[in-house]
Amino acid sequence: MRDANFLKTRVSCEMKRLIGTAAAEAYLTEAAWLRRAIEQALEASGAGRGRQATFRDGRSCREPHRKNTRVFVRLKPDDRLILRERAAARGLPAATYVSVLLRAHLRHLAPLPAAELTALKDSVAELGAIGRNLNQIARAVNGGARPAGLSRGDLHALLRVCDSLRAHVKGLLNANLRSWVIGYADDQD
Repeated sequence: MRDANFLKTRVSCEMKRLIGTAAAEAYLTEAAWLRRAIEQALEASGAGRGRQATFRDGRSCREPHRKNTRVFVRLKPDDRLILRERAAARGLPAATYVSVLLRAHLRHLAPLPAAELTALKDSVAELGAIGRNLNQIARAVNGGARPAGLSRGDLHALLRVCDSLRAHVKGLLNANLRSWVIGYADDQD
């Protein structure tokens, strides 16, 4: 934190131990836990409402707006392993995967990394090709040709399955593509 001011205080050994325990349970450092406690106490008392906090030289204490701000998260070791596995399965670094999930949660978006979006689009194209091939076979059967091993009913059933699967995947794609474009268009600057 640039331009940070410090508060200093002395506490008993017992209070220090209690703060350490509370901070560890919240996965925070003692300093972060103390800062949060002070902010909550000030908010509860109504102190500072409507006032702009300033440093001694008159500059604003408000944190400057940055496009890409870092957030640090503490994870249990087993949760970190799961995170790495899931990120690797999607071909993303763990931090990028967490960023995509967090952004999707905050903006009520469906998280879908670019590689998965591409794979779904390719799947829709393949399903379309399979459907066209089955349609050609069905036309040939309807015209009197005899394919080996398949009946007319089998081919119609396969065609219906492919059409419904294609429609389902296309709907999934459209829902995710819409949320992806809405949520991530501003990142393309």
